[in-house]
Amino acid sequence: MACTLHVSWDEKLTGYDFGPQHPLAPIRVKLTIELATAFGVLASEQVSTQAAPPASDAELELVHDPVYLAAVRYASGLRDDGATAVDMRTLLRHGLGTPDDPIFGGMHEASALVVGATLGAVRAVWSGAVEHGANIAGGLHHAMRASASGFCIYNDPAIAIAWLLAQGVERIAYVDIDVHHGDGVQAAFWNDPRVLTISLHQDPLTLFPGTGLAAETGGPDADGFAVNVPLPPGTQDAGWLRAFHAVVPPLVRGFNPQILVSQHGCDTHRTDPLANLQLTIDAQRTAHAALHRLAHEAANGRWLLTGGGGYQLVQVVPRTWTHLLAEAAGEPIDPSTPTPASWREYVSRVSSQAAPELMTEGGSGRFSAFETGYDPGDPVDQAIMATRNAVFPSHGLMPAP
Repeated sequence: MACTLHVSWDEKLTGYDFGPQHPLAPIRVKLTIELATAFGVLASEQVSTQAAPPASDAELELVHDPVYLAAVRYASGLRDDGATAVDMRTLLRHGLGTPDDPIFGGMHEASALVVGATLGAVRAVWSGAVEHGANIAGGLHHAMRASASGFCIYNDPAIAIAWLLAQGVERIAYVDIDVHHGDGVQAAFWNDPRVLTISLHQDPLTLFPGTGLAAETGGPDADGFAVNVPLPPGTQDAGWLRAFHAVVPPLVRGFNPQILVSQHGCDTHRTDPLANLQLTIDAQRTAHAALHRLAHEAANGRWLLTGGGGYQLVQVVPRTWTHLLAEAAGEPIDPSTPTPASWREYVSRVSSQAAPELMTEGGSGRFSAFETGYDPGDPVDQAIMATRNAVFPSHGLMPAP
């Protein structure tokens, strides 16, 4: 099924760059665009690609404190030797100048451009111009109201959701499949029943940011609208997909959102250097397809999708997110397809790695549905049951335990 897709893209998005030693290297985004281009995804008749302007202060302040914006702006203009000890104490209070979020020149402008790209995509969807909108450079889900966190300066998914609420949207579902808890988006809408946030992630007792237990279910006015599925380190394709399908589709269908927003961090991969889940790109591709179907089933086809984490810059991120863009365009790439020779040559020119040769790692995408039987000795099933017990009763999906 062909779908209309707006891709927000601008070469300037690669300016969101913390430096050569930082794991969030912008080459991962550039390699994705190059691979998608080589496959003809962005040239399809149903796909439009356009640059978007940076987010304005008013748009950033939908989520972020003006004092924080001023701190980011100040940090953006600092020279390497330009900050006093007092300056640095102030910036550190806002999470700036840390190893995770080091200061770089033009940081405010680069971060505002990422937000602007996500806003450009969501406007295209909400206006009815297209069914789906994408910003693969986005998904910076850790940024908080007044502080940077986890490689994230401004929280573009949260700002897009807040923009939708300002347009009068009454029900928005947010699904986050990054290996790290989507804590910044959850915090922004903790007590807002108009927003259902669902995050599947590695157990926070074993991984940054240390939040996202099943017992975190929302504020007093929105209990059950923050949903967390913390999965044990070592979870593989079948277990992860079992957990996804046991929680996400029933909640999203029951919520009946007017738009689905999703964050597609691919640091769940088995070779990702910053985490410990064991997925293949084939499981990730299967999840993209499931979210696409869910957008059509439950949200009238309206779907905003972003990138997120992912630190296997050559072997994983470009393939996974190219599958995502092709899926959103309604023309999924056969996983057995070889990667284009032109792209492999490009990779060899710009990196020290050999490019992957196929769009698959041989994963099947198969799993056993949770409804076929609960295994109380399986840590994945324990996690699923903890989440369902915590939030399903609030949505009328199962009785309270």
